[in-house]
Amino acid sequence: MTHPKNATPPPVIEASRIREGLPFPLGATWDGLGVNFALFSANATKVELCIFDDAGEVELERIELPEYTDEIYHGYLPDAHPGMIYGYRVYGAYDPENGHRFNPNKLLIDPYAKQLVGELKWSEALFGYTIGHPDGDLSFDERDSAPFVPKCKVIDPAHTWGNDQRVSVPWDKTILYETHVRGISMRHPSVPENLRGTFAGLMVDDVLEHIRKLGVSSVELLPVHAFVNDQHLLHKGMTNYWGYNSIAFFAPDPRYLASGKIAEFKEMVAHLHEANLEVILDVVYNHTAEGNEQGPTLSMRGIDNASYYRLMPDDKRYYINDSGTGNTLDLSHPCVLQMVTDSLRYWATEMHVDGFRFDLATILGRYHDGFDERHSFLVACRQDPVLRQVKMIAEPWDCGPGGYQVGGFPPGWVEWNDKFRDTVRAFWKGDDGQLADFASRMTASGEMFNQRGRRPYASVNFVTAHDGFTLHDLVSYNDKHNEANDENNQDGSNNNLSWNHGVEGPTDDPEINELRHRQMRNFFATLLLAQGTPMIVAGDEFARTQHGNNNAYCQDSEIGWVNWDLSEDGEALLKFVKRLIKLRLTYPILRRGRFLVGNYNEDIGVKDVTWLAPDGSEMTTEQWHDGHGRCLGMLMDGRAQETGIRRKGGNATLLLVVNAHHDIVNFRLPEVPEGSFWTCMVDTNQPKVRGQERFEFDYEYSVTGRSLLLFELQREEEE
Repeated sequence: MTHPKNATPPPVIEASRIREGLPFPLGATWDGLGVNFALFSANATKVELCIFDDAGEVELERIELPEYTDEIYHGYLPDAHPGMIYGYRVYGAYDPENGHRFNPNKLLIDPYAKQLVGELKWSEALFGYTIGHPDGDLSFDERDSAPFVPKCKVIDPAHTWGNDQRVSVPWDKTILYETHVRGISMRHPSVPENLRGTFAGLMVDDVLEHIRKLGVSSVELLPVHAFVNDQHLLHKGMTNYWGYNSIAFFAPDPRYLASGKIAEFKEMVAHLHEANLEVILDVVYNHTAEGNEQGPTLSMRGIDNASYYRLMPDDKRYYINDSGTGNTLDLSHPCVLQMVTDSLRYWATEMHVDGFRFDLATILGRYHDGFDERHSFLVACRQDPVLRQVKMIAEPWDCGPGGYQVGGFPPGWVEWNDKFRDTVRAFWKGDDGQLADFASRMTASGEMFNQRGRRPYASVNFVTAHDGFTLHDLVSYNDKHNEANDENNQDGSNNNLSWNHGVEGPTDDPEINELRHRQMRNFFATLLLAQGTPMIVAGDEFARTQHGNNNAYCQDSEIGWVNWDLSEDGEALLKFVKRLIKLRLTYPILRRGRFLVGNYNEDIGVKDVTWLAPDGSEMTTEQWHDGHGRCLGMLMDGRAQETGIRRKGGNATLLLVVNAHHDIVNFRLPEVPEGSFWTCMVDTNQPKVRGQERFEFDYEYSVTGRSLLLFELQREEEE
């Protein structure tokens, strides 16, 4: 069904001095004299540039882009300048059954817009079809959407960076700190009210000082690209708090700009760099906020729906939904691939970002027949001279067939490892049959990652993430409590592998509270002493709670914000975490560049890791398969070969002992060559232990139920 319709009549204006311009770069580019406008569309018949007043409310002029080169519409305005407000109207067939949804009555956001002004106001005029019409999305709506759509703003990219440069933390020293721009500062007492929830709020000295003193290396921000609040959430008085609903991949969300200027983001990056912290952005290139065939027409749908989105091959009216959000961007299309890689380069070069975490990254490697590690996007990132130098972190799954790809991304990528999360949770909960898997997780899941020259850091280990329980809630609730989301507690995962230790939620029982805090120390010690790249969620370091909500995506409220009013127990946990991080960075054997595999190296006469039973002997096959086994020793020999050169290492030898039994287990400390005795550096049952006490070989250490210990091998002091 084709509807060749005209847009709303344009305002009466004087003829503009439009020139031909260039088809590159895409977007609106200020060159010091004027602005070049360039927009990709393979199937449009005409593109109008719409210029608005400074408030973005009155449409002043419509100008047809005069040239079309290599599927790019373009034109140059010599009288345009930074600060100009604009949008597009794109003409073409309205033929949903063949994948085309052009409707020039709808004002469209430039996919390359560097800044947006105004907020989306939900209205039926935003939809390309008439809501309630018998033909549904096959109908054609003639209402003007301009009053309801955010507008694009031409920027001057000039910025004085001073001496700012990338921090470039080596992967083996990387510790990720996942946080939300709003969440981290909304309740911080040192952040002025007008700066809370913004990039400026994250620059406040006390906020940066907390992160720096914690010892992490890299701040990973939940999505900051301009995004849309879902209509159904706004009706319920909530928002899309996490921001996984992007609509503009080059523009920071206006709500995070206290100053209204994008320079604020650059200043935030400079402040983080000055504190020796990397900036990692969580990016959402797998879908857009336009949703499925019943969604609004805001940008790419109206620019060239058939090019930007993956459509059902046998009925292009409908969208492939591998993202679970209604649509899926088609990165197999060269111009969509270009848009995403251009966006990444923009944030890496113009905004000085140090890396990216890719939401539902499997989609980015999908062709129509499934995931392919040689997908154009993955290849482009690996060979790109800019992108191959920044950190690239994949969330290696999506909702489509064959979507779970942990360990399946190519060299150069690191990946979120949800198997670490699940195994470690199950082990400390006391589930049967976890020993072998736990040992694998402690050695960076080599069965998945030890191939093709990948390093242990390729496994990004986490116990909690933004999606799910906080660490405090993981040990305080058996079940999710998402009633505040107004979805009848049906949202969020039911597979939490959590344990309330006897009481659901808060309790005054001192024994339960003591055990919960010991378990939090166990989780942190496991995370920070394991091989791989650890990720911590902001607030976990001092036992932040979301009151049992494991899906706070819509909670731009005290549920989703970090509470900086630390309890005495929270302060104690924070000190413990700081010490663990310091230990990790002090002892290279905890962050080796080579996998611990348990093989005897005959050239140097050393076994890199030995797994010990409680009696101090090496684990047998029967013990590995004992479903009731819950105590294990991990002896990491510092003499093990460190690089490809066959020679003994010079690192400290460490012994990690874990006991997930409910009761004490006596563990015999092993005799190790070139050593004389052991000192205990960590005991999660005694968080203040400092490695002063000496323990002889064969000493039977009483390992408290549900606790973790770390010993260092010592040589006799020379007399």
